[in-house]
Amino acid sequence: MNLSPRELLTRMFQAAVRAAQPEHCIPAFLPQRPKGRTIVIGAGKASAAMAQAFERHWAGPIEGLVVTRYGYAVPCERIEIVEAAHPVPDEAGEIAARRLFEQVAGLTADDLVICLISGGGSSLLPVPGAGVTLADKQAINRALLKSGATISEMNCVRRHLSGIKGGRLAAACAPARVINLLISDVPGDQPCDIASGPTVADPSTCADALDIVRRYGIELPAGARALLESGAGETLKLGDERLARVETHLIATPQMALEAAASVARAAGIMPLLLGDRIEGEARDVGKVLGGIALQVRAHNQPIPAPCVLLSGGETTVTVRGQGRGGRNVECLLSLAITLDGAEGVHALAGDTDGVDGQEEIAGALIGPDTLPRAWAAGMPPRAHLDDNDGHGFFERLGDSLITGPTLTNVNDFRAILVL
Repeated sequence: MNLSPRELLTRMFQAAVRAAQPEHCIPAFLPQRPKGRTIVIGAGKASAAMAQAFERHWAGPIEGLVVTRYGYAVPCERIEIVEAAHPVPDEAGEIAARRLFEQVAGLTADDLVICLISGGGSSLLPVPGAGVTLADKQAINRALLKSGATISEMNCVRRHLSGIKGGRLAAACAPARVINLLISDVPGDQPCDIASGPTVADPSTCADALDIVRRYGIELPAGARALLESGAGETLKLGDERLARVETHLIATPQMALEAAASVARAAGIMPLLLGDRIEGEARDVGKVLGGIALQVRAHNQPIPAPCVLLSGGETTVTVRGQGRGGRNVECLLSLAITLDGAEGVHALAGDTDGVDGQEEIAGALIGPDTLPRAWAAGMPPRAHLDDNDGHGFFERLGDSLITGPTLTNVNDFRAILVL
């Protein structure tokens, strides 16, 4: 191997991100021009880059509006780009989301709606359901983010407290044809979970949302509880005639990103093993399990002989109990480092493919056999930082943070463990 371990890990991460870039993914899914208008709408961390790519490759007239995270806008000539807050929604997001309804009002069967959806769209489309306020949604969102709930569970609750998610935006487009182009950031790639499914059917129910709220002890404001208990927050289901002309395509997924990283490893003479694209659970627990697998490779050449790289994706969760600066990827990585305990020849990277882990403008971090010795020498007990949910504080002080800036896409967590 001609590259250093860190260089190889970084190149694999870059390849994963590059594989999910809209410029590479959009052209293969361009539909035929309609008789009527073409309206482009969308939301998510990649939506502005998706809009730019669509605009660049579309031959006919278009108009529209997409909402992206602050700092993720890119220039478009005919599609308006609006920025709003993530992961906790703000008023700018609510205003923009309501404007999407205006964009698709009064369409005919001859018109075409292109809906560009990517991860982060749930927070960027905060139209409250009946009896729910934006402040309610912000409080519920914060509680869900700290609770340890999975992304699927969080999005189930969000859909049923929303006035736009769970197929409601698609219903507003009828009778126009709707083509969804989705970049998946969720384990399992279920369209209803990507940005909470504003333009697709949803199999979950208000009762499911209430069960999740009870399971994690989430306090609901009176209006939100009434919306769920009454069933008035029910989403659109399969077979709804308003969804009859909706067609959905997954244009980039976590699996595609992992396969791109695997190609980089093979080119460097390292055998990749894909452990899965939908790994969930508490980040620190996932770190322990991945550490155990890496140690098995070192000791017994199982389940694959070294040199190799263990690749995985998905979306872990963090139950926040400390006061530190953290994110799920750095929490997983710190737990992994503690489990490895300086094992010779093992290096790893964990990062979020959107460039933001937690609420920090830091994608993730890297570790090697020297990580724990350097931390102890700097007076930084690793276990204390993990207990304080302080992954970013830990790796930042060591100079091991992975900083990319906005990547303009999002296929969720990326983890690579290199065993030499």
